[in-house]
Amino acid sequence: MQATMSEERPLCEVMEADVLAPPADITERSVFRGGVLSSFGHRDFGLLWAGAFVSNTGTWIHTAALMWFVKELTASDAWVGAVNFANLFPIFLFVLVSGSLADRLNRKALILCTQTLMMLMALTLAICTQAGWANLAVIMAITSTMGVAFTFNFPAWRAIVPDLVPGRDMLNAIALDAAQFNMARFIGPAIGALILNVWNAETAFYVNAVSFTAVIVAVLLIRTETPGSPSREDGLWKHIREGAGYIWRERWPLKLLLPLGVIAFFGLSFIVLLPGFSKDVLRRGSGGYGFLLGCVGLGAVMGAPLVTSLSHRFRERDIIRYSSLGLGSLLTAAAFCRNYWICLLIMWGIGAFSLMFSATVNAILQARVKRDMRGRIMSYYILVFQGLLPIGGLLMGYLSDLRSATFSLFLGGAACLLVAAVLILIPSALEGAAAGIPPLSRGGGREGGGSSP
Repeated sequence: MQATMSEERPLCEVMEADVLAPPADITERSVFRGGVLSSFGHRDFGLLWAGAFVSNTGTWIHTAALMWFVKELTASDAWVGAVNFANLFPIFLFVLVSGSLADRLNRKALILCTQTLMMLMALTLAICTQAGWANLAVIMAITSTMGVAFTFNFPAWRAIVPDLVPGRDMLNAIALDAAQFNMARFIGPAIGALILNVWNAETAFYVNAVSFTAVIVAVLLIRTETPGSPSREDGLWKHIREGAGYIWRERWPLKLLLPLGVIAFFGLSFIVLLPGFSKDVLRRGSGGYGFLLGCVGLGAVMGAPLVTSLSHRFRERDIIRYSSLGLGSLLTAAAFCRNYWICLLIMWGIGAFSLMFSATVNAILQARVKRDMRGRIMSYYILVFQGLLPIGGLLMGYLSDLRSATFSLFLGGAACLLVAAVLILIPSALEGAAAGIPPLSRGGGREGGGSSP
């Protein structure tokens, strides 16, 4: 099919044309719509956002403290990567099941159960650390259990957010949900570094345990009903296969998930290198490490409005192409940088480009998939995005011990640049991936030109 005129114009013009033209006349349009804060006008979304922000801040306090604690305990980047692997590897084992359950069960109940389990595990780690029992075996066991709970929480969380707002605000809600996570990623490590300097790691773990109460209370106060799909008589594995069949049949999700997987494996796994990079290369302590990690989060926070602005001028697939180019360039630059202050700026840019890339892929997937399929499709997104990251972290940590942290950073940057080259030089690599995004009804997308359930 030949390209229509809308593909050659800025997205802001395409969005204006959408008011007058039927959806079939538009081949590609922005997935970011509405006012910057429009979703906060809906009570349930505002409650969930606030609770999640407090809880995610606690989680990043915990994460920053744990990575530094393991580095101090073992003096090994490989072990830091191994702990990160223990936290996220359960995604590979259970995420497809959890995606199916997110479509079949009450999402509020599923989130409450998983958040409570994570709170109990954070409390257990705090007690064990304070008592001097926190050896590697204990840390790995507790972290793995938290990873299992996270795996069953994430698809339900991703699927429930669009249920809380009208269709016109759905994509704004997705963007704001990503923004609160990245605000927490900026604030949490800075607080974590302060806690490590003034107190100790177990204090950070206690703070995280308490922070879970915010999101638990928020979910309990939500009035919106989130029932599961009525088609529960289908077997679990048949339900899972339907999601895989959809991806294979439609093909456009593969064009988004494949580059996402490579960048998650080689590029975004750089996070496990930061303790060693800060300590061994930049000669900084826990405070310097916390600010490095915090700058990644700050860049991601500022990347959210940037990608919204860019989507009015450029097509989504162009944002994907050039954000991968920017991410690869800055990771490569970090490998050669020895100035701490310049590294802070580089980390800011890495955070911005990583958010632009992942948020655009996420928003396209949620916008194009109908409601009763959303949990399963998002489980594949999580499998690729979060599932490959810990394996990449293992490899990067091992190579850092074998060679150096800078070598691993350079390798990750080179891989991202290779992805960018493929996406830019081979236009068909993303052809159709963001085409024909139709209007949205409350709480769900529309598949192709079909109707929402």
